[in-house]
This record gives sequence, C-alpha cells and structure tokens, in this order.
Amino acid sequence: MMKLSEYAQYDGLGLAKLVKDKQIKAEELVELSIKSIKKLNPQLNSVVSTLEEEALNEINNGLPNGPFIGVPFLIKELVLHAKNVPASMGSQLAEGTRIPVDSELMARFRKAGFVTVGTTTTPEFGYNAATEAVLYGPTRNPWNLNHSPGGSSGGSAASIAAGITPVAHANDGGGSIRIPAACSGLVGLKPTRGRIPAGPYNSEPLNGIAIEFALTKTVRDTAQLLDAVSGPDIGCYSWTETPEEEYKQLFKKQVKPLRIAWSAQPASGVPVDEECIRALHETVNLCKELGHEVIEASPQYDTELFSLATLRIWTANIYKMIEGTAKLSGRTPSENNIEAAIWQCYLYGKEMRASHLLDAIETNATVSRQVGHFFTNYDVFLTPTIATLPAKIGLLNANNPTIDAKQWTEQIFTYAPFTNLFNATGQPSISLPLKTSQSGLPIGMQFTGRFADETTLLQLAAQLEEALPWNDRKPSVHVSSLEDRVRG
Repeated sequence: MMKLSEYAQYDGLGLAKLVKDKQIKAEELVELSIKSIKKLNPQLNSVVSTLEEEALNEINNGLPNGPFIGVPFLIKELVLHAKNVPASMGSQLAEGTRIPVDSELMARFRKAGFVTVGTTTTPEFGYNAATEAVLYGPTRNPWNLNHSPGGSSGGSAASIAAGITPVAHANDGGGSIRIPAACSGLVGLKPTRGRIPAGPYNSEPLNGIAIEFALTKTVRDTAQLLDAVSGPDIGCYSWTETPEEEYKQLFKKQVKPLRIAWSAQPASGVPVDEECIRALHETVNLCKELGHEVIEASPQYDTELFSLATLRIWTANIYKMIEGTAKLSGRTPSENNIEAAIWQCYLYGKEMRASHLLDAIETNATVSRQVGHFFTNYDVFLTPTIATLPAKIGLLNANNPTIDAKQWTEQIFTYAPFTNLFNATGQPSISLPLKTSQSGLPIGMQFTGRFADETTLLQLAAQLEEALPWNDRKPSVHVSSLEDRVRG
C-alpha cells in the first residue's frame, strides 16, 4: 500500500497515470489526501471542510476518463461554485452559503477526472494578499508557520506545498494565483482574460480583471489543465481563442530565443527587498545563459490613475459581492460580520458614482494599450512576483479598525506591486519558484507574456524547470515526513 510520503512525490499527471495503469485506486488516493488533511491541517489551517463521503460517491458513480482521473483536488471557497458545497468566501456574512449548481469551470474540473476532497481558505471576499480571515483564522505557510502562504488563494497554496493534493483551484483578481505561488514555492499561471469560463453566474469577474484557474507543482500539470478547462462557455460575454494545437504538446517544444525585458523596480516606486532583487539578477543571468536576449526596461503608465482605478473597481465589486451574499445568506451586512477594512471598502463602493466606475474601466483600457505597445518590442517581461519575502502572520490585517479603503488597497499593492498591472491588461502571467531566501523561504519570479500567448510562457517555464528543478524541494511541514501507511 502506498505511503503518504510516496503519494506526495507525484504531481497530478503522475497520480493519474497510476490510476490509469491500475497501480492504485482512486479511493486510495482519496484516503491518502484525507489522512494528509487530518494530520497537517491543525498546523496549516488551509482546509475548511473535507468532502470524503462526496468524493467516494463521485468515484462510485464513475469518473470521466480525463487527464487527471482520480486525482484528489481542493477548491477555494470563492467565486467557483460546486453544487451544494459550502462556500463561505472567507466571511461571517457568507458562512455556510451553498449554490445549487456547478459553475461551468467546476463541471470541467470534474470532467478532467479530479475528485474534490475539500475546500480551502480565502481572505474575506478575496481582498488580501494574505489568507487570514476572521472566520477561519490565519492560514500558515508550510515553509515557516510564522509566515503567510500568500493570498487570496493561500489555502490552496499551503495545501499543495505541504503535499496534501498536487493541484488545487485558485483565482486571481490582483495577483491571487501568483502571490501565493511565490510565497509557497509553486507554479502559478494567471491565464489570459477570457481564457477560462466564468459562467453561469459571472460574466467578467471584477469587471474583467479577475480570472479563475489553479495552482500546481509542475509546468506539465499547468499545461494539461489549461487544455482541460479553457474555452468559452455557452453564451459567454467574451472569450479568447485557443490555439489549434494543445498546450500539453506546445509546452514541450523548444522555446525560441526570446527578447526578455526585466525590472527590479515597480512602476509605483515602492522599495523591493534585497533578496528579491538578488534572485531577480540570478534569474536574468540564467535566462542569458539559456540563450535569451535580456534587457532592462519596463512599461510606463500613470500609476496614480491606475491605483485609483484599482481602488474603484475593487470597492464597487466588494459592495456588489456583499449585497449579493446578504441575499443568499439572509443576513444583514454590518461591522459585526464584515472585517473592518473590507467594511470600509463596502462603504466606499456603496457611495461611488457610476461614472467613477466607468472612468476606472477606461483607465484600465488606456493602461492596457500603453503596456501593449511595450510588448510589441518584447516577448516577455520579468520581475519579482512580490516585493518582499512572504509576510509574517498578522502583517496584512484586514480587520484593522484604523485603516480606510484607500489605505488598505495601497497596503496590499505595496506588498505585491508587480502583479496587479496584468490583471488590468488581461495578459497571461506566471510565477515560478526559482529561488529561495537565506532563511529558506520561497522567492517567486513573475514572467508575463503578450496577450493570449500562454504558449511562450509555458515553453519558457518548462525550460527553466529543467534548468533549475524545484519539485524535489520540500517545506518543513510536509506529507513526506508522515510515514504512516494507509491500511486496507
């Protein structure tokens, strides 16, 4: 019988191959993942609820023969809808909320063969770069329990990094896939706007700046998963055309020599930690060694107007999310069930004029065109993913009663000043776990490609993964340290 330490060595496709070759049963993988949750979750606080009975019923009803058949999977409690599964959105207002149908993306996860074994933590309504909702308590980083695994997909990130599952759902409205990937040592791709379906209840989440996908351990899982879930759903508002050849084949092809721009300086001018800058310079040198042309350059745009646009889009949508949640839960929004900074965002959004939201959307459109011109000269733009090492628990406190909506937004994007731009432009952007700090914490590097060009990013990521492998690195809190055998 497979050991937990053996289970944690595999990526998603590796586990699926074992199931397809009948070397292990999907039921056993569920048992392994549930045992991992029970043993590690008291330390990590990354999983909200387990769905063992539902998972076994799903297997008994017959799994689709998808690329990830039988692979245990976790879903973040935000945006994605799984039929009758609690999705509390990190909020006391939403606690226990259930949706009676699968969203289109959830249906595609199921069709890919995943078996959902639980749900993961998120900050309240996803508006934090750490995952420390009052509802759940803080989620901790398996590399160092005093630090955050990032946010807003921090529960998913901590779970994968610790070996509980190899893949987990995540979404990204300002860096919420890439930030936790950087903090937790994972692969985090934010796909192009319109690549992943958002229906049936969302058209363009966060007015087009947010997108759904997942976190993984390997580039090949990311490529295969993109094939499995991308493409428009029926009647969607807009979409991005998929390439004729599948990503699982495209990413294996040798990447051409690229023209890569890089910068250690965010456009906002906030300071960057010296260890992140060192890691960036080492990555620049590696790219040169791999035959790419690497040039220091960065896109220019009005950062003050862009920051205002971010504030307005997020607060307008926070207001809408809270009002919608109140209708679902039957509860009245108040300072008693909404965290202090998020409550200020709600009030800001409530008082906003429609013309201000339209101005924000127009600002993002202008910025997108300016950045688009920059990318006519470069294939890829390289930066650190975040400006510092993973934050200590409590640093990004959304229940701070002294902070207003503008200050809260500035605090998030001072910590993570490189990610948000590419939510506005809709470009694909990936964080790769290329470096570690002197204290052993992960340092992610962000690579951003031209609109709709995930292919180049995945090919470059595969080249870097081969040159600087990361999958054998294990945090101190990890399933590999648990040698108990699962009893038959």
